[in-house]
Amino acid sequence: MIKFLNPSYVFRLTGKLLNFLKTFVIPMIVVGLIFSLFVSPKDYIQGDAVRIMYVHVPSAWIALLSFATISFLCILNFIFKFKNVSLIYKSLAPIGLTFNIIAIVTGSLWGQPTWGTWWVWDARLTSELVLFFLYIGYISLFKSIESFKKADQVCAYIAIFGTINIPIIYFSVKWWATLHQGASLSFDGGSQIDSVMLTSLLIMTFAFWFYCIAIILFRAKTIVIYRESQKSWLKKDILNAS
Repeated sequence: MIKFLNPSYVFRLTGKLLNFLKTFVIPMIVVGLIFSLFVSPKDYIQGDAVRIMYVHVPSAWIALLSFATISFLCILNFIFKFKNVSLIYKSLAPIGLTFNIIAIVTGSLWGQPTWGTWWVWDARLTSELVLFFLYIGYISLFKSIESFKKADQVCAYIAIFGTINIPIIYFSVKWWATLHQGASLSFDGGSQIDSVMLTSLLIMTFAFWFYCIAIILFRAKTIVIYRESQKSWLKKDILNAS
């Protein structure tokens, strides 16, 4: 674990993983879009509007799991004091925010033809909006505090406090009467959607996740370069790479 969080190891590892991921991330996204737009059938009630699902659902999953990961890493960092673990959650936060915005926007686009309105103060939608503000507060504080160490500590409190919103988002459709539909996929109940739709959704989900991982690695590498810019090992590695 200590080796993994070493800046020099992170720099070299991210470079290797990025070279591996970039060879199939874009082809996977293209295949997913072809399945979503042309292969997958229309919904018998929603028509073509259901195709928004293939962007909305993976984006919502990534936004939620990204914040859950940030919170988990912050808790671990408080307990074990891992050095440079902030490289991971600082890289992850803007990605989670981006997919959170995509989820909210596509949800509104999907809600208009389905519910007849762009927005309702539904439990699921409201908790997703709260997640948006948690991301904004987290990232803004990180940028406003000059000391890396102090920024890590202060922002960790926001992430840990925001943990309470994670089960609210997930269980909101079960705890309250909402317009938002329940989960079409579950570990105990299987799938409630057409097999072709499910295939398209899974392809897009994996494509989004691999893209997300690639961006996280790129950001982690960039942060290492920024923080370790005066270190001799970094200058040597950059010269060797070029």
